[in-house]
Amino acid sequence: MTRKTISTSQASVACDVCGRTLLRGENSDVFLHGGTRRTVCELCTGRAVHEGWIREGIDDALGRSPREGAARGLLTRLRTRRDGGPAPAARRGGRSGDHAAEPPEDAWDELPPLEPLENTRTVIPEPIVRDPEPPAPEPQPAADPYAEAFHEPRGVHAVPTNAELKIARALEVFNASQHPRTVSGVARSLGAPIVSARPSQTEGSIVSVVVGWELSWYRYEIDLGDEAAGVRVIGQGAELDELTPEERTPNAAADDAGELHRVAGVA
Repeated sequence: MTRKTISTSQASVACDVCGRTLLRGENSDVFLHGGTRRTVCELCTGRAVHEGWIREGIDDALGRSPREGAARGLLTRLRTRRDGGPAPAARRGGRSGDHAAEPPEDAWDELPPLEPLENTRTVIPEPIVRDPEPPAPEPQPAADPYAEAFHEPRGVHAVPTNAELKIARALEVFNASQHPRTVSGVARSLGAPIVSARPSQTEGSIVSVVVGWELSWYRYEIDLGDEAAGVRVIGQGAELDELTPEERTPNAAADDAGELHRVAGVA
């Protein structure tokens, strides 16, 4: 008896979509894509159709319009409800019923169409407008040191040369101070005072002013060379005998407001 060797040789076939090697007895379809024949397993046929691959020979899905496919899907659902049974699976000719059924071909036709994008214009931002820079300040002329040397400091005035002008200026400075209010207040109680204003015998810019009553007296000093220093009170007493005979000799007078004025004809 002669023994026979049976060899089963079958070339392995891989799916061009998922890359899986097909099992023995598993059916496959041939699609055309880019002018090349592609092998697609049963599980990937729906994906191949959706990607636009054309089934070789029997695929006429692309020949139908979207409206025709939608109408067929609607009729299929109505027929299924009328018969009371499940819709028959879409099968290709010559395929065994033992294998997994692929999704209906019109499932992709029932997907809603993509709406076109609106208002997709490119928005160009407006340029940033910056405020102009302020102009640079004009350069100031350099100070003249010689001019500052001859400029008198504030509050320093030229001292009058004779006694009459010194007394007049000293009384003006006194009346511009707050001391006339003191003179006016005391005069309401003690009457009109005696007023004596005479330049200092030792200092040419100093003028002494004495305002006295029988029960009180004040001695003021005014520096005509530094009028900003104001009027200073340098003495105060209660009796006129404390004054020198020259200070008790009046040459000015006080009004109701307490301001002092030179009396004409009195030395």
